[in-house]
Amino acid sequence: MIRKLFLFSIIFLFAACAVGPDYQRPDVQTPGQWRFADDEKQILINECWWKQFNDPVLNKLMETALKENKDVLIAAARIEEYRGRFVATRGDLFPKIQGGLSAEKQRATEQGYAGWPAGVDNPYSTYAANVSASWEIDFWGKVRRSTESARADLLSKEEAHRAVLLSLMASVVNAYIDLRDYDRQLVIAKETLETRKDSLEIYKLRFEAGVISDMELSQMQSEYENTRATIPKLEKSIAQQENALNLLLGRNPGPVERGLTIDQLQLPAVPAGLPSELLSRRPDIRQAEQDMISANAKIGVAKAAYFPSLSLTGTYGSASADLSNLFSGPAQFWNLGANITVPIFTAGRTWGQVKASEAVQKQALLNYVKSIQTAFREVEDSLVDQNRTRVQLDALFKQLTALRNYRDLARLRYDNGYSSNLEVLDAERNLFNIELNYVQTRGGLFKALINLYKAMGGGWTPDAQLPAESLKK
Repeated sequence: MIRKLFLFSIIFLFAACAVGPDYQRPDVQTPGQWRFADDEKQILINECWWKQFNDPVLNKLMETALKENKDVLIAAARIEEYRGRFVATRGDLFPKIQGGLSAEKQRATEQGYAGWPAGVDNPYSTYAANVSASWEIDFWGKVRRSTESARADLLSKEEAHRAVLLSLMASVVNAYIDLRDYDRQLVIAKETLETRKDSLEIYKLRFEAGVISDMELSQMQSEYENTRATIPKLEKSIAQQENALNLLLGRNPGPVERGLTIDQLQLPAVPAGLPSELLSRRPDIRQAEQDMISANAKIGVAKAAYFPSLSLTGTYGSASADLSNLFSGPAQFWNLGANITVPIFTAGRTWGQVKASEAVQKQALLNYVKSIQTAFREVEDSLVDQNRTRVQLDALFKQLTALRNYRDLARLRYDNGYSSNLEVLDAERNLFNIELNYVQTRGGLFKALINLYKAMGGGWTPDAQLPAESLKK
């Protein structure tokens, strides 16, 4: 018993060691603050950030997308795939036990024998039952490193699923904003067309009365047709945008329900957060770190091939030609065995696998650093985008107000004979273009804020749960 306990202790001591480097998160330099931080930023505890638009239709569309989008369903199925791989890999830590039952009937040749043994039937039956076990002792941590790698792969796929969700949320809201933007532009184009149609009728009457020339009538006709050509272009964009949005919703092409107009939608608040928080908030960064952990563990798997491996095997069972005697004492059989395999010459194969694993780990590290730098850039781009777009929108609003006043004055001067129709056409043309530009810029401000939420990893929530909590215990 003492010898067995001593042997068990030695085995346990060896099994506690695992070759290969243990993972340590690398130090990454992060900026202390954002360059274009907004003074009105708010700390928001709200993962459903799109609800700040206060549009029930948008909320319903988002709910549909999160349930039916095919990319989300594919990412979820991939999680199940890697969960199965993790469980299968972890199973190598434990002995494999299997049982078997067999029954055979056969006839042996009697040709060439002096005679078949008396009292033995020919053909005869054979029955057997056995339990066998095998176990590779994980001295050097090969299986544990493989399990560590498989677990990191699973967590990586969960983070990839979150990244798909985050991208989907931003894409749905952006598509909806574009749709409402096109809708508003179409309304402006149709209203402008009606106004120019009335003006064209007046110009025709004046031309027939000899008040204006053919050139002035042609100029008004040109402005009317130019506006009319804008409408089918916008209608095409609306139909294509509906199809794009339906794809995100996991549906076939068709009309999309509308809610608030783009003028009624409320701008979401600017989220606040420190640059260092991106390391724990962005799913793509967390995915890159899990990929790095997996690659780091695979170095240990490769290095374990340098060392001997020990496997234990055993079988216990019974075999008899008579089924009634199958479990009697004389029918029993058993065996125990140990197999040690020592690598002697591999022609550099093990060395090459170790070097390849180290190179993969280096790639994963660089990709992790690149993901962080990309995240910082995306946040900065979104911050400066929404900041400068607000200034641009304010200037366009003032320009729009001035052009409306200019248009009214130009019409008044033309009606009283103080200016030509060119001044009126120029004022109306500029006003129409600025109205469309203002709507597009307002939509751009919505999209800048949406991209900011995406760049910051969604709504800011304190102590967000990490994936696969049950696997960490």
